[in-house]
Amino acid sequence: MEKLKITGSRVLSGSVITSGAKNAALPILAATILTEGRTRLFNVPGVVDMITMRKILQNLGVEAKEVEGRRDAVEINIDSLTSLEAPYDLVRKMRASVSVLGPMLAKYGRARVSMPGGCAIGERPIDMHLAAFSKMGAKIEMNHGYVEASAKRLRGAEVCLDYPTVGGTENTICAAVLADGVTVIDNAAREPEIADLAAFLNKAGAKIEGAGTSRIEIEGVASLSGVDYTIMPDRIEAGTYAIVGALCGGEVVVQNCNPGHLTVLLEKLAEAGCYVSATDNSITVRGCKRPRPVNIATHPYPGFPTDLQAQWMALMAFTEGTSIVREAVFERRFMHVPELRRMGAEIRVDGDTAAVTGVERLVGAPVMATDIRASASLFLAGLAAKNTTIISRIYHLRRGYERIEEKLKGLGAAVETVDD
Repeated sequence: MEKLKITGSRVLSGSVITSGAKNAALPILAATILTEGRTRLFNVPGVVDMITMRKILQNLGVEAKEVEGRRDAVEINIDSLTSLEAPYDLVRKMRASVSVLGPMLAKYGRARVSMPGGCAIGERPIDMHLAAFSKMGAKIEMNHGYVEASAKRLRGAEVCLDYPTVGGTENTICAAVLADGVTVIDNAAREPEIADLAAFLNKAGAKIEGAGTSRIEIEGVASLSGVDYTIMPDRIEAGTYAIVGALCGGEVVVQNCNPGHLTVLLEKLAEAGCYVSATDNSITVRGCKRPRPVNIATHPYPGFPTDLQAQWMALMAFTEGTSIVREAVFERRFMHVPELRRMGAEIRVDGDTAAVTGVERLVGAPVMATDIRASASLFLAGLAAKNTTIISRIYHLRRGYERIEEKLKGLGAAVETVDD
């Protein structure tokens, strides 16, 4: 099994280009099931989760292949679909797999999907997805670890989500676009990836208004057509590289990103004493000798992203003082803490809150990744630490970051892949 070897304490400078957003590409790829004919998606990130989603589509009989000469483009032909079952062996690898449920149910009237897997960062039930489908007239059954849903045709409904769940909002949108009548989603998730999904569906012929706000209205249509569509940049990847600039002493320019998606992070970096500037599609961050401690609490968008909490904690481990990090989204998202402690970080955890007392320097150690963002946190800590850090279970990193070693080498990082 591959591991990453990082030789730290190097000043990193230069520019890095953000890939397409994994969390936008996955539901959009699933939503192509709603279309007729050929769809081509561009700026698709080359991460393992995208490969998994393509395999799920291919298992359904869908033709999903790379566009010749374009590593970042995928062509999908839904007309070849032959199955309406997403099996356990594939769905267990990634929670976003459940996003095929709404599209299959809406277009074909039935679907059978295994309960999802993915990162072990807390309980993420799909109850709200299923409750929305039920309100729209679907019959839902649970059999041997599978969700079985059926409806002759879904009908529009008023759906009020108990929590602004991203996956639940996406699945409900996809179910509603071909439903009979109007569906209104209240307390919808407001993440930019929701707006990107809606923009794709609208280009294909859907009638969606309000995506990116807490109230979304969808008027059902008879059918959707295949289109060409470019995925938005990955705001979490961009935020991760912005924190690299803050952590590693040089000046890092993050290109192909939307700074407006990272307003809270950029404000926090400036509060920590970093130089921060932005253009329409880039962010420049220059770190200081030691950052100031800054408290954060994660919240759904537009709050501080839970997907950047672990990386922020790596930065706070080097401050002059104590910062408080509160995780208000997932209940088991401090699994990187014991590994950071192995490197010398001083972190105390009490329930959903961590107190991080900065130290002058971390020291490299063998550590283990437990999820996508925890692996990024350990990578960042290793870049700033003395000596060598070895990270095992780096397949988590491959799920969420495209060519991260190559990109960070371009900034001057000393990192290589080694065999177990």
